[in-house]
Amino acid sequence: MSTTLTVTGMTCEHCEGRVVDALESVSGVTSATADRETDTATIEGDADVDSLVSAVEDAGYDADA
Repeated sequence: MSTTLTVTGMTCEHCEGRVVDALESVSGVTSATADRETDTATIEGDADVDSLVSAVEDAGYDADA
């Protein structure tokens, strides 16, 4: 299953990496990508959306499903 989140606050490649690391730490995520140009993160796997949003927010960014 693929999930796309809107993620705001990413300004550089390092930010994208922090978002990806946060998302990949969530149980059920098999892969994740983040793109600061489109303010999105795409997640593969069967993780709960609320858990994904919480992980991104805990990393210091705003997220919405």
